[in-house]
Amino acid sequence: MTRVTEPTRYGDGLAVVVVTYFPGEDLERFLDTLEKATTRDVRVVLADNDSTDDALDKAARRENVHLLRIGENLGYGGGANRGVAELDESYGWVVVANPDLEWEPGSLDILLEATKRWPRGGAFGPLIREPDGTVYPSARLLPSFGRGIGHAVFGKIWPANPWTRAYRQERAPVERRSEWLSGSCQLFRREAFEAVGGFDPKYFMYFEDVDLGDRIGRAGWLNVYAPSAVVTHIGGKATSRAPKKMLAVHHESAYRYLADRHQGLAWKPVLALIKAGLAVRLRIETRG
Repeated sequence: MTRVTEPTRYGDGLAVVVVTYFPGEDLERFLDTLEKATTRDVRVVLADNDSTDDALDKAARRENVHLLRIGENLGYGGGANRGVAELDESYGWVVVANPDLEWEPGSLDILLEATKRWPRGGAFGPLIREPDGTVYPSARLLPSFGRGIGHAVFGKIWPANPWTRAYRQERAPVERRSEWLSGSCQLFRREAFEAVGGFDPKYFMYFEDVDLGDRIGRAGWLNVYAPSAVVTHIGGKATSRAPKKMLAVHHESAYRYLADRHQGLAWKPVLALIKAGLAVRLRIETRG
């Protein structure tokens, strides 16, 4: 593990990178609620993955919003990386978020306050509510073979199984270290984000946040869950355009994550079994 000791070259500016793909009316609500989430000046970059949406041009008319038309669909992590690359070095704090979020008043300032309590924090995640008010388990342990297989096999039919409960870390929301945070809304210390190369573009969608959380931790930074800051995630708008395809992408990303971390001949039989099991699970979930 490397030690985080070098002074940062980044300033104290705040930016928000929103990865968009046909965001619709959600984007307007995101930007409206963001205005009340912080008293600081915010630079907003809309990193658009090749969508044609009137909402983008409307949003770009706002003074603090820059529309980056990527021209191709790079996926969530790839789009986020391109958005961050648009920022100069005066921006030392960067939020990466989905457009289908609503910010609670003051929530981004509260999240920034948490960074003072965790000087080695590289990524900070708020408490994420679902539209019905339930708390989404957005700060979790890294998937292991045991937890991952147990969660994959029993998660749907036995939600309270011990593997799923351990993985999802569903407990009282207190500020704490986590092994990874939901990619739907994270505040990054720019120094940490750049030190690990940002998101791995191999993950088109899903597990890009798991992978990044793992690499941030390995580099000597912390992933911090700060539930005093609250957002609501509507969810599912982009993935609902092609649900079966997105399920397949989810399973591919799950396999890629495990294969990236278990290389060598000894792991090949285990990985082959996992790949077969994920294929069976996908067929079951997409029947009909």
